[in-house]
Amino acid sequence: MTERTADPRDPRPLLGEPLALDLLNTRWAGVPVNDLFAAPGGHAIWLSSAGLAGRCAADPAGLAALLEAREALAAAVRELDAGRLPGAVELAGLDVVLRHGRVRREASAAGPVDRVEVDEPHRLAAWLVVDDFLGLLARGPRRIRKCANEACILHFFDTSQNGRRRWCRMAVCGNRAKAARHYEKAKA
Repeated sequence: MTERTADPRDPRPLLGEPLALDLLNTRWAGVPVNDLFAAPGGHAIWLSSAGLAGRCAADPAGLAALLEAREALAAAVRELDAGRLPGAVELAGLDVVLRHGRVRREASAAGPVDRVEVDEPHRLAAWLVVDDFLGLLARGPRRIRKCANEACILHFFDTSQNGRRRWCRMAVCGNRAKAARHYEKAKA
């Protein structure tokens, strides 16, 4: 995968999460909910931040495939947020996306090489996202978390040593929770 550097035009509050959660986080809290893909050029901005701009075109077909993948991820993550592992129904949408591609292993002088092949070029980003999600599930489904701030809808992959991270960003959501607790104590 290409090196990922956030596009300076990317307005999202949480960047740098694994590819699958980065796609899920293209929607974030607001009234109404903010959606990067609803903004002009949002698809191109996401591809750039995800390190996929050189491999995937920001066209309507690619956006449709990403939206399908985002909805499939959201269904699976809702189960994780509820403390359950996704079942067959929630994973079915992921399988629909995965059916459009595969990994082909090849031998090279430098060693084995994995090449992703998709049946239509516009499906590459969506396929990579769902493949990444499966990798996260394999690493630890309980580490895929929703921010503990009730008003926040962002998700992150907990890489902390003890697996106890609670906030998407401590500087924002964590501090708000601490301030609210302090306010309640001071009122009492």
